[in-house]
Amino acid sequence: MSAENRIITDVVCPFCGSLCDDLEVETDGTKIVKVKKACKLGKSKIMGHERIESPLIREDGKLREATYEEAIERASQILSNSKRPLSYGWASTVCEAIEKGVHLLEEIGGVMDSTASVCHGPTVLAVQGVGAPGCTLGEVKNRADLVIFWGSNPVHAHPRHQARYSYNAKGFFSGGKEDRTLMVFDVRKTKTADKADEYVQIEPGSDYKIFSAMRTILSGNEDVVPSEVGGISKEKLIEIVDRMKKAKFGVIFGGLGLTQSRCRYKNLENVISLVDEINEHAKFTLIPMRGHYNIAGFGQVCAWETGYPFAVDFSRGYVWYNPGETTAVDVLNRKECDSFLVVAADPASNFPKGSVEHMKDIPVIQVDPYHNPTTEFADVVIPAAVAGVEAEGTAYRMDGIPLRVRKLVDVKYPSDEEIFDKMLTKVKELKGA
Repeated sequence: MSAENRIITDVVCPFCGSLCDDLEVETDGTKIVKVKKACKLGKSKIMGHERIESPLIREDGKLREATYEEAIERASQILSNSKRPLSYGWASTVCEAIEKGVHLLEEIGGVMDSTASVCHGPTVLAVQGVGAPGCTLGEVKNRADLVIFWGSNPVHAHPRHQARYSYNAKGFFSGGKEDRTLMVFDVRKTKTADKADEYVQIEPGSDYKIFSAMRTILSGNEDVVPSEVGGISKEKLIEIVDRMKKAKFGVIFGGLGLTQSRCRYKNLENVISLVDEINEHAKFTLIPMRGHYNIAGFGQVCAWETGYPFAVDFSRGYVWYNPGETTAVDVLNRKECDSFLVVAADPASNFPKGSVEHMKDIPVIQVDPYHNPTTEFADVVIPAAVAGVEAEGTAYRMDGIPLRVRKLVDVKYPSDEEIFDKMLTKVKELKGA
């Protein structure tokens, strides 16, 4: 280590919903030199890679370099002149920027949606319907003796989750995996399933009826359960329910296998009801495996600002919320929006063909540090500082715990919060507010 370098400890990783807060980062003040304790994904995010160096504005079909003032002016003009503006993303930035974004979309009467609408949105809808028997990851680490991953593969998606919070983690009342049972329910054998004490393969789209059968067995009416449900024998289901009833402290980590398969939010309502009923026999809880590092934070900020957690429409002069109508994919598919503000996301890579086709017909504004396929559609590109590395702010872990991400190096790029503050000021000026 150079004499001029410094080591920053207890760094919060701004990659996934685990928000690991024990990293060590070496920096020379302007760039990251080394990252310790992070997984490969987190290390790659913090170390960074080739990025967009300056704002870009499309003219005559080509992107040219511009100043931040020019780019913010052009973006503000586009949004101010739109009759039906849409914004999407917001999961990989901090709460302070999201709050500015809510005020901006309210000012222009637009639709504001997050990446939750294409991942754990069904979980959010289920929680609204039947509540959430949750706890902190610390409680899982310290107390859980039965850990279940259902439709999730943390080895690939949340690499340090098991070591930090769940199966391998050593807590006050647990010595680690020696004191725990790990069960994995999935349609195929994953890397997480390879580590499990027991892997249960289920048929695709059968989650709802499996939960229903388990609830029936739990209520003492196993006689009406068929000999096989979703690829699991009745005898095996009875054994699983009995194991859950005997747990000292159990947890189900639900993944996208529940939210993006048949029945969607109804799967979550059913598993929440199952957990509620198991709590008559044992302590049990449920935590969704949230993906982007601050997707939970978007739900928090949007809910306290508007009353709703995502897919909010300000066009009526008051907040309208109707997922399936006011979600980004649907607004694009119906070709309703006449401008599109993309923040810390890449819809061109993963939205349906119809949605992406409409993007090429309308002005697209992108706020992101890095080039991605959405940049190819963008009319205005505004590179921002990487939150949690080059800018500070607040993020919410997958269990709803807020943590402070820090600024580790000095860069020339403004933060998302600064960009949207200036954009909001300019929009108000253009609209004569």
